[in-house]
Amino acid sequence: MSALAVLDLGKTNSKLFVFSDDGRLLGEERTKPVWTNFRGRSVLDEDALLDWMHGALGKAALAHDADRVMISAHGCTFSLTGGGELLHPILDYEQEIPDSVAAIIDPQLPDYSETYTPWLPLGFCIARHLYWLEAEEPEAFARTEAVLCYPQHWVWRFTGKALAEWSYLGAHGQIWAPLKRDYSSLVDKLGWRSRFPEIVPAGAEVGEMTVALPGGGERSMIVHNGVHDSNAALAYYRMTGLSGFTIVSTGTWVIIINLDCPLADLDKDRDMIANVTVLGEPAPSLRFMGGREYDLISGGWNRPISREAVESVISRGIFAMPSWMAGGPFPENTGSIVGGAVEGEEKAAVALLYVTLMTDLSLDLIRADNKLVIDGGLSKIDLYTSMLAQLRPNQQVIRSSMSEGSSTGAAAIAFGALGRNPFRDETLPVAGSKIAGLDAYRAQWREMAESARASARAEAVS
Repeated sequence: MSALAVLDLGKTNSKLFVFSDDGRLLGEERTKPVWTNFRGRSVLDEDALLDWMHGALGKAALAHDADRVMISAHGCTFSLTGGGELLHPILDYEQEIPDSVAAIIDPQLPDYSETYTPWLPLGFCIARHLYWLEAEEPEAFARTEAVLCYPQHWVWRFTGKALAEWSYLGAHGQIWAPLKRDYSSLVDKLGWRSRFPEIVPAGAEVGEMTVALPGGGERSMIVHNGVHDSNAALAYYRMTGLSGFTIVSTGTWVIIINLDCPLADLDKDRDMIANVTVLGEPAPSLRFMGGREYDLISGGWNRPISREAVESVISRGIFAMPSWMAGGPFPENTGSIVGGAVEGEEKAAVALLYVTLMTDLSLDLIRADNKLVIDGGLSKIDLYTSMLAQLRPNQQVIRSSMSEGSSTGAAAIAFGALGRNPFRDETLPVAGSKIAGLDAYRAQWREMAESARASARAEAVS
């Protein structure tokens, strides 16, 4: 083996990383997926992303002798294929289905005790978007031979093979029953089972593809079956020898997984779900769109945030209240900034405090009293990790030193399928910050947030 190329496909950013056979990062390339319009629906510009992938893989093959491909991808996304064709453009999960369609599919969604997935808005549940296409594009749906999860869509594009995989099937889509390790009753009720292809473990060798090399020539690359991104990150830390931990995987979403949390403690009203590991195990989880909310609240701030700015916001009593995006522990509430006006770095400090306090609360909800592993984009913000350590002094907090857990996890899974384990624990301990007034700020934020939630829930019932 020469080198492994990993395509890490996020909703906001798509990346390619190249790993040597001893686990070293050799190179990377990035792009942003483009979302366009098709018959009034937001859809992926699949051709543009595929062209970028082929170009990036060709460069990786030439520059680093990469001869294998692995895929890690964000959730909530699928394709309809048949006759060797993509039958409808890939839907953007950030759009709500029509009320008339929701009125039919929503009452049919399985009980929480079967799928450990509550009703979710937009396309956060694959079943709702899948039914939407069946209802409004019946001709395309009738021709569908395979419903492909997002990583497996690209496996199909590369190899022509239609496959499925546990971690993605079990990612809050209402199509998987984790305790049965089988498709949910909804899949059989709607006659969808035959449209889901063979399940193959993440990382398994499944075929080959050919890429064009810059300057001429071609290279054959072995393709491995892909994986759901946050579950790849979980697998990575388990494969490096860590156990008894809660992972805080951050990107567009903050996804928190604590395998030690009893399923009975999951609260369907707070976006708590059971994902599924790459081994098919239930994975108690909670998520909120923390990376997106941070960008929105901060106005896209991408510079350092000082302790002084954070303490100034705390002393002035300025809070960002949930929620700024759909889902999360406060789905009933609409986000706002209260207590005064902020701009620039102080506005970013408010955003940082918000995602820190949302993470801290989520950790309590998911019963995290074990080691905390913080991974992904937000782990690069020192005050995010250190304020969590300050707020949770009874837990050991560690962070990834490379912050790309999903891609490295995907690489580890592919290497593992070859009987190799080149990665070692590279986490670093996090010391608690000493932010003045942080504990009292947390208490006040929680009181206001929970009070607003209770009011919203009472109003919804009346």
